[in-house]
Amino acid sequence: MLSARDNERVTRTGPGTPAGGVLRSHWQPVALVEELPDDRPAKPVRLLGEDLVLYRRADGGYGLVGRACSHRGVDLAFGRLEDGGIRCLYHGWLYDHEGTCLDQPAEPPTSRFRDKVRHTAYPVQAANGIVFAWLGGGDPPPFPDVDAFAAPEQHAFAFKGLWSCNWLQGLEGGIDPSHVSFLHRFLEDDERDTYGQQFREHVDGTDIPLSKLVGDHARPDIDVEVTDTGLRVYALRDLDGDRRHVRITNLLFPNAFVIPFGNHMAITQWHVPIDDHNHHWYMVLYDLVDETDREVLRAQRMDGVTMPDYRPVHGRHDDWGFDPAEQATATYTGMGMDINVHDQWAVESIGPIQDRTREHLGVSDRAVTACRRQLLQAIDDHEAGRTTSVRPAATTTRDEFGPVAVDVITPRHGWEQHWRDRVRTSRAESPWATVPGRATDGQDATPDGGRAAAPTAPTAPDPTDDRHLDDGATT
Repeated sequence: MLSARDNERVTRTGPGTPAGGVLRSHWQPVALVEELPDDRPAKPVRLLGEDLVLYRRADGGYGLVGRACSHRGVDLAFGRLEDGGIRCLYHGWLYDHEGTCLDQPAEPPTSRFRDKVRHTAYPVQAANGIVFAWLGGGDPPPFPDVDAFAAPEQHAFAFKGLWSCNWLQGLEGGIDPSHVSFLHRFLEDDERDTYGQQFREHVDGTDIPLSKLVGDHARPDIDVEVTDTGLRVYALRDLDGDRRHVRITNLLFPNAFVIPFGNHMAITQWHVPIDDHNHHWYMVLYDLVDETDREVLRAQRMDGVTMPDYRPVHGRHDDWGFDPAEQATATYTGMGMDINVHDQWAVESIGPIQDRTREHLGVSDRAVTACRRQLLQAIDDHEAGRTTSVRPAATTTRDEFGPVAVDVITPRHGWEQHWRDRVRTSRAESPWATVPGRATDGQDATPDGGRAAAPTAPTAPDPTDDRHLDDGATT
């Protein structure tokens, strides 16, 4: 559990808040590229409690500026896109994407009053269908060196959704490796085409859908390893004979996770505060091997949302579509076959902001505990004026490019090397993915350019043993 004070620190994200400062020091999704159509490439957005206007510039770039005009506060979301910027309808003030006031046509021709005005503006950049914003001040850093940004456009697909709860509830649901054995369990075969349907694909090396495998082995050994991008989460399930199912997911600090999707796909998903009671999730699904069928993937997901705000069809208003007859015969939840609805129920039903002073965490919650520890440490660092990146620990692992997210069957003995070998093989067969080649901390790169093996993770840890996690923050 968290103290009431720490729960406030990690959930409140508006301007001037500790967690808001941490999130602002990383690139954040602000909209899908598809939300800016040619007939009106501008829209109001709310991000981290701040009201802004996103627009596409004539040169193909993007602008993100404060929604309230610096003159008299009227709404720039209705502004005219012209003359190199966005022009207010009230008195014609014109702002460029850097916040410079270019024109005040009602002022005297000789006036330099516009030079005294600096409008709110943030750098923005598009990647794989998502427009990202840098709200941290100063010159923005490059995008992180991860697959979600490296994947070619034809190998990627982007989408978003709106959830009515605090951002951290969504993130903690995504990095929790044990809930998949229950929440996403199907009681009868799903006859749908498996493409694009998470947990319905067969695990490589078996004829078993992932949902059945994890449902039949509901008590995995879970461990968490600090990496240079956040956390690597292991869920290990021993099968028959000498076989072990190894599922590896990741926290991409501070507010994204990376999970496997089938045998050569993965998803990076960000949970981005609108305000403290609502947030958007944004995802980039990418395929190491094949080009994505974006038309099919989009159609599947459009069935579950209403436009133009990507609000889910189901929610608290209809008990998330709960059907007791279905729960008795078809799905564990009784909430349909779409696992996004299952996840949505899990995080929204808690309430707008979870009261973490009342929870009781066990071994299976180890990833959640580690995530909170990193976040609290970053908040402390931000308040002290230090960098808010993942703080290196004695056992921090320099992660392979990715971060890698895998579902593989390995031998029980030597599984640590086996999954790494599988990753290298699959990435070597990819037309675009980088084969891991950087050395881990304290290790030399292998002669062929591949990376030497990273430290192995112990299994079934004592949840009170925090020696391999950062010190200084408590949960």
